[in-house]
Amino acid sequence: MNRPLKDEASGRVVRRSPIPRTLVVTNDFPPRVGGVQQYVWNVVSNLPAKRIAVFAPSWPGWREHDAAAMFPVHRWPSSFLWPTEDLRRRITSLIQEHDADVVLFGHGFPLPLLGPPLARRGTPYVVMTHGAEVWLARTPAVAASMRLAFGRAAAVTAVSQWTAQALQRVAPPGGPIAVVYPGVDAERFSPAVDGSPLRERLGLTDARVVVCVSRLVARKGQDVLIAAMSLIRPLVPEAVLLIVGDGPHRRRLRAAAAEAPEGSVVFAGEVDPGDLARYYAAGDVFAMPCRSRWGGLEVEGFGIVFLEAAATGKPTVAGRSGGAGEAIVDGVTGVLVEGREPKAVALAIAGLLSDPGAMARMGAAGRARIEEGFTWPKRTQQLAAILREAVR
Repeated sequence: MNRPLKDEASGRVVRRSPIPRTLVVTNDFPPRVGGVQQYVWNVVSNLPAKRIAVFAPSWPGWREHDAAAMFPVHRWPSSFLWPTEDLRRRITSLIQEHDADVVLFGHGFPLPLLGPPLARRGTPYVVMTHGAEVWLARTPAVAASMRLAFGRAAAVTAVSQWTAQALQRVAPPGGPIAVVYPGVDAERFSPAVDGSPLRERLGLTDARVVVCVSRLVARKGQDVLIAAMSLIRPLVPEAVLLIVGDGPHRRRLRAAAAEAPEGSVVFAGEVDPGDLARYYAAGDVFAMPCRSRWGGLEVEGFGIVFLEAAATGKPTVAGRSGGAGEAIVDGVTGVLVEGREPKAVALAIAGLLSDPGAMARMGAAGRARIEEGFTWPKRTQQLAAILREAVR
């Protein structure tokens, strides 16, 4: 992160100042599984370990997880951090223990409510937002609290332009919300990953595989994918949907799959994160037809899975919801569809599966886009600059 830079005007080498000593306070952190957890983890992991400390809840498996971390991780003895006076005192003690220059809150609510007292005592703070804050910002009482917390923040970030715009009603008065897109590990998720052994193990060797990696919740659209299989199969008889992940809608989705064409839906369940790249590689097309719900209160903030699929060289089919349209380039790296319409989803998927040339072009374009600007080191450099500015 602190590689020398060359000033283009003078040609002289200029060294970046190190990032400030940063205490990350977050409810969203591994070993708990989820997109926000992975965002925060990857951001932290790509910052200099000697400048970082983390404060997070206790979650099953945290001891084993933290033993491998390169930076100190402190755990609160519960599964959620609430902005209480006891928690404020603990954060204050950790600021002193690590001589922290700035606090980075991993989510927009409720922990940033502890920010203004920290700022009054001389510790600036930065707030990251992801998408769930959008519906919170439309709740009057919560919006008032967010506006107060954001107003004293040195900076507020969002994972997409859409999210940043949606949160303008609670944005800090000093300037716009900074967009820090997610990234992806371009070495771990790569076209070089071989998915054929996994296809063979799952009995998908001769199938045209549509893979969906996500939590099993209504917004992600696995139900629409299952419904679409009845329309895809007549067009692409060897098509199979591979659903990867777990969640509260597991039983409902399995019941729906029982009504789909025989053998057209395979559930892999929750898989080891270290094996995730092989599941992307096992697919021919990646699809997650996410959709906004509750009148736009529940949206897809961005969709890191679209980047992971693109990094693996797979064309993507994404639903129109929140920032998902920024995760792909419609017609170039994938296809943007109305996620709640099985027919639209089916036509997009079948069209790709029937056109190997288009799949190859989109897969290559998606990979190139990742390499150009969506790797975690590049995204974290942007956040590092925000942290530096926060302490000035």
